[in-house]
Amino acid sequence: MNCRAFALAAILLAGAALAAQQKPAAIERPETILVNGKILSADAKFTIHEALAIRGDHILAAGATSDIRALADAKTRVIDLGGRTVIPGLTDSHMHAIRAGLSFATEVHWIGAPTIADAIGRLRDASTRMPAGAWLIVAGGWTERQFAEKRRPTQKEVVAAVPDNPVYIQLGYQWALMTPKALDALKITRDEDLSAGGKLERDGNGALTGAVAGPQPAIVALFDRLPKPTFEQKLEGTKKFFLELNRLGLTGVIDPGGNNITPPDYEALFQLWRESQLTVRVAFSFGSQGNGGEFDEITEPVLKLPMGIGDNMLRFNGVGERITGGMYNNDKPTPADKEAFEVIALWAAQHALTLTVHWGNDASVGQLLDVFSHVNTQIPIAPLRWSIAHLNDASFETLTRMKTLGVGWTMQDAMYFNGDATIRQRGPVARRIPPIETARKLGVVIGAGTDAHRVASYNPFTCLQWMLDGKTVEGISMRAAEERPSRADALRMYTIGSAWFAHADDRRGSLEVGKLADLAVLTKDYMAVPVEQIGAIESLLTMVGGKIVYATPPFK
Repeated sequence: MNCRAFALAAILLAGAALAAQQKPAAIERPETILVNGKILSADAKFTIHEALAIRGDHILAAGATSDIRALADAKTRVIDLGGRTVIPGLTDSHMHAIRAGLSFATEVHWIGAPTIADAIGRLRDASTRMPAGAWLIVAGGWTERQFAEKRRPTQKEVVAAVPDNPVYIQLGYQWALMTPKALDALKITRDEDLSAGGKLERDGNGALTGAVAGPQPAIVALFDRLPKPTFEQKLEGTKKFFLELNRLGLTGVIDPGGNNITPPDYEALFQLWRESQLTVRVAFSFGSQGNGGEFDEITEPVLKLPMGIGDNMLRFNGVGERITGGMYNNDKPTPADKEAFEVIALWAAQHALTLTVHWGNDASVGQLLDVFSHVNTQIPIAPLRWSIAHLNDASFETLTRMKTLGVGWTMQDAMYFNGDATIRQRGPVARRIPPIETARKLGVVIGAGTDAHRVASYNPFTCLQWMLDGKTVEGISMRAAEERPSRADALRMYTIGSAWFAHADDRRGSLEVGKLADLAVLTKDYMAVPVEQIGAIESLLTMVGGKIVYATPPFK
């Protein structure tokens, strides 16, 4: 090319560049807008909007209805909220959702049953839907204190309702009730037929009642003897359970592993993810069953899954909640117990893994934090977002250590179900259990949740109501006012607070421009309804990434 031609080409290119700069940029049009609502952004200022615009899976704009309508074109879907309240999709920071989903389609659920008659009626109804002679299993999520009768059902009552089915009913991890057909099927006639510590209960005349009591390992082992769902039932159950969570405004869960679940049990979840059928975002962990050989049990599957692998719907989130048996529900770990735990904790830090640990009592949690501190001197753990689950009686000193280390707290509503027992055992100390406001003011990151579904209900609004009023299922006022958060702060703990534990607070947890469009349109105004009515709130419309995953009239 000669000089003249080169100069001409340069002029043409410059002109084209100038024209491109002067050409107005194409306006992004929303695919969906929500208008005429009360949209709680849950951002740092707790901004409230009238309308929201969504394009793809993210929020395009938020503001006044007139401004958002102006962005729309003829192709935009318009959803008129009719003044209803919208919140960010809720995320449960500690739910055994994968395990619950595996058997959800083959279980009977007593969550929310007001009377024993209602609960047993659910067994009777299930027996008519399921094959003749099928097992009827209630895996948990209930308490006798929710019943008007304030007692547990008897074997006689259950057999009268469903005489032709083997029935297994589990209460937490301390008690289970079985009908004669169930006992026969499992070949249980004496205490020796149970795992260590399990005992068959007898009445005053020495006759068996059908109940089994014992420590957690004995009940876990008993549940493991029940028939397992087929793979197709696991797929169906997971889809149904996640839809049930969507009905309650949940769009995310952080699953810490737990009892009765091993890596092969995750395959149903993985298949639904591969087929793009998940309606809840899942951040999952791998842990151990605590029976020895935990290092290999944890590291073998984890080495195949780098931290954070996955996408916005399914993400590997590290290890927990049981790392070793010696540091799980053990208030007096030996030096050997702590050493075995630290080997895995240090390995997790070296591999940049998030770690969550189940711990019950403040009196002994210092031993766990000592291990965390020792690991922290070698590899900073704050960027890894390690956390402690439960720890309802956390002290000011413990929370201060957690804040210093950058350790978060996944807090659940166990006291809603068990608060009366805590009041009897602990006296005035129970007034600060759990110390939600103390932790928040110290700057400890709090993720709200339920620990469902064996030991508690999965309903997030039950938890939110309890966070705000401190009352147990029986209506006993337990937690003092100074440890009750505001409605805005409680909602943040269930949204952006929980998202922090999944390393996702930059992408979801608040309704802000650029974030994922996860939201729920509520049946009642969470910010204005009397606090005692919050537990009855449900979602009318739930969206995950701008996609409607649950809808009921008037939005169906």
